[in-house]
Amino acid sequence: MPKALPIPTTEKALAINLDNGRYGTFAEIGAGQEVVRWFFQVGGAAGTVAKSISAYDMTMSDTIYGKADRYVSRPRLESMLNYEQNLNIERLTERASSTAFFSFANTVSARNYLGTNSCHGWMGMKFQANPGDESSQIVIHVRMLDPTNAMQQEALGIVGVNLIYGACVNHNDPDDIMESLLDGLSIQRIEIDMIEFSGPCFSEIDNRLMSLKLVEMGLSNAAMFGPDGRVIQPSNVLRKRPLLVERGSFRPFSNAHRDLLRAAHENFCAEPDVEEGEILQIAELTMSKLMEEGAIDYKDFLARADMLLACGMTVLISNYFEYYRLAQYLRLHTDNKIAITIGMAGLKMVLNEKYYEHLAGGILEAFGRLFKHDLAFHVYPSMDRDTREICTVHNLKLGDEIRHLYRHLLERGYIKPLDNYDEDSIDVYSREVLKMIKNQDSKWENMVPSEVRDVIKENGYMGYTG
Repeated sequence: MPKALPIPTTEKALAINLDNGRYGTFAEIGAGQEVVRWFFQVGGAAGTVAKSISAYDMTMSDTIYGKADRYVSRPRLESMLNYEQNLNIERLTERASSTAFFSFANTVSARNYLGTNSCHGWMGMKFQANPGDESSQIVIHVRMLDPTNAMQQEALGIVGVNLIYGACVNHNDPDDIMESLLDGLSIQRIEIDMIEFSGPCFSEIDNRLMSLKLVEMGLSNAAMFGPDGRVIQPSNVLRKRPLLVERGSFRPFSNAHRDLLRAAHENFCAEPDVEEGEILQIAELTMSKLMEEGAIDYKDFLARADMLLACGMTVLISNYFEYYRLAQYLRLHTDNKIAITIGMAGLKMVLNEKYYEHLAGGILEAFGRLFKHDLAFHVYPSMDRDTREICTVHNLKLGDEIRHLYRHLLERGYIKPLDNYDEDSIDVYSREVLKMIKNQDSKWENMVPSEVRDVIKENGYMGYTG
C-alpha cells in the first residue's frame, strides 16, 4: 500500500481544536510560543487551550518549576510537564469526567543573533488517553539545522503540532506517531535523535527498538541507549569525553570483540591527555550491518542489544557506513580523543579506493575528513588459518597505489597496532560461533563472554534450543 500523504499542519491543529474531549496547557521556553501559535491561528483554540505560558525569564521559570542546572535539558522539560499536568487535573475537576487532559512543553535554544550557540531542544507531551486515565508521556530531543532563527522557530512549531496530534490521535500506534513527526519537514531542517515512550499507553514498548526506528525511518542518522537499556541523548553522554568505539555486527558478541576492546582500552589509556575514568566505550551497530540479510529483524536486533548490555556497553545505532561520516558525527559532540577499533578485514575495506569514488577528492578527501582532531584507528590482528601466520598492520599486503599513503598514516600514528592481543581470541569469528549455536555444538560456549553465554541460553537467542 502506498503511504498516505501527510496531513497538513493546519488540519492537524484544527482537528485537535475541534475535539471537545481534549484540553490542556502549552508551556514553552525559548523560540517563542511557536507551537501554540498554530492552534490560535487555525481557530477554535478555546476548546483546546486551557493555558499558554512562556516562562522565558530564568527567575520566573525557577519560581514555577524549581531550580535547574540547565534550562535546555530533559529534567527541566519533565518538571514542566509534571507541574502543568498535575495543575490541570487538580484545578479542572469539573471537566474530569468528560475531558482527557494534556500538557505540552518544550525548552529550546534556537539560533541566537551571533549564530554561535548549539541549536537544539527538548519537547514532550504528557496526556491522558481517556478521561481519568493515568497519564502517558512522549519525550523527544531535536536538533535544529535551519540557518536562521525564524526558520528554526517555524520548524519547531510544526514538529510540536505533529507530536501533539500523534499523541492524541495515534497513541495506539507509536510507529505512526514517529513516522509523522517530520510531516511538513525534512531531516535537513530538523533531526530527532532521541525519543522515549512511557506510561500505560506504551507499556509494551521497548524504547531501544524505537531508537532503531528513528534511524530506520530517517528521523535521525544516529541514536543511542545506555548499559541500563534506557535511551539517551547523544550529546549528553559524548560531551567532552574520550571515546573508544567498536563497530561490528555482534552476532554474537564474542571473545574476539571483548579482547579487541580490552587491548584498545589499555593502549588508549596510555596516551597523553586520556583519563581512564573518562573513557566511554561504545558498540556501534550500523544500519548496513543490521540489514545484511535484507529487512531488519527486530527480534535479532534486540537479542544483540541484550548481549551488548550484559557486557556493560553503550550502544550507538548509526546510518554512517563511511568511517569519515562517523568521525564527523562524533566530533560534533566531543573535542577529546577518539579511538576507533577495527580488524584487519575492516582496515582493508577502509583502504579500498572504490568506497570513495563519490567524493571529488576520492580517498584523500575521505582521509582528510577522517584523520584529524586526535582520531586514530586501533587495529586488531587476524590469523591465517592455513599458515597460522598472524597478520598485523606491519605485514599487511597492499597494492602500489595505496602503499605510500598507508605508510604515512602508520608513521603519523593515525593507524595504531594492537600488539597486546590474546592469541586464542584472534582466531574466534562470530559467524562460526553463530553456526555452532544453531548446530547445538557446545564449543561455542567457550568462545563468548560468560555474560553473553548466559543471555543466549536464558532467552534462546541466535537459534539456541538447549
